[in-house]
Amino acid sequence: MAKEQKLHKQHKALSNTIAHIALIIISIIWLFPFFGIIMQSFRSFETEFGGMVNYLIPKHFSLDSYKWLFSSDSQFFRWYGNTLTIAIFVAIGQTIFVLFVSYALSRMRFRGRKALMNFWLILGMFPGFLTMICLYFLLKQFGLTQEGAIPGLILISVASSGMGYYVCKGFFDTIPKSLDEAARIDGASRARIFFTMTIPLARPIIIYTALTAFMAPWCDYIFASYVAFGYSKSYNVAVALYRWVNTNDYQGYFTRFCAGGILVAVPVTILFMCLQKYYVEGVTGGAVKG
Repeated sequence: MAKEQKLHKQHKALSNTIAHIALIIISIIWLFPFFGIIMQSFRSFETEFGGMVNYLIPKHFSLDSYKWLFSSDSQFFRWYGNTLTIAIFVAIGQTIFVLFVSYALSRMRFRGRKALMNFWLILGMFPGFLTMICLYFLLKQFGLTQEGAIPGLILISVASSGMGYYVCKGFFDTIPKSLDEAARIDGASRARIFFTMTIPLARPIIIYTALTAFMAPWCDYIFASYVAFGYSKSYNVAVALYRWVNTNDYQGYFTRFCAGGILVAVPVTILFMCLQKYYVEGVTGGAVKG
């Protein structure tokens, strides 16, 4: 028996070692592009025989790319502000809509409820870019393209956000309905139950919903480039950075592109590091029931 236990422990230790080695290798592969971007953002131009020489780790580190981003020659912080404005308003608007819709579908029973949920589920399976042409011409009629691209992007992102109720509704389903029933007996209205009881208990899913809503416009390129349509003052950072590396001076703008990418990643990284606990609780809590 003791020999079998020893063999079992050795087998388990070997399995754990192999798993850890595999995870380390995967992590290195996954982090390698980020390491490359960080290194290139500090690269200075090195010329040999009249040509540009690129190294993964720069021979001479420089802050020229970051200095250029802060200079008056760059519109980077205008684009950064555009992206931040869109992301904040979308995060607030989507969170409100998703919470309202999810609470209604979780707590209320009305005719057509299941049909509506199934219809939204099926509709959500179609990729959003299929409607880009229709949405563009609709926004154009209201002056929400090019100069008005920022409010247009906010409107489109918030308008259909209620369809993303799945995870949030699953979280609300885990909150005992007996709490609502007891409050109703005491004379509380639906609104008071929602704001004074459900919302405080739903902090993880609120943070999860806000984070996912914030990330979508922060990383959006396809629809943002379509709506801005060449009007540089309405670009977000994704569109602007792509335009930089899509110029004839690819080598000149590549290090600036990398530096801009680092600055774009900073706020998202900080948010996830600070709110990781609530993010995980929101995902796991919302996955319990559908």
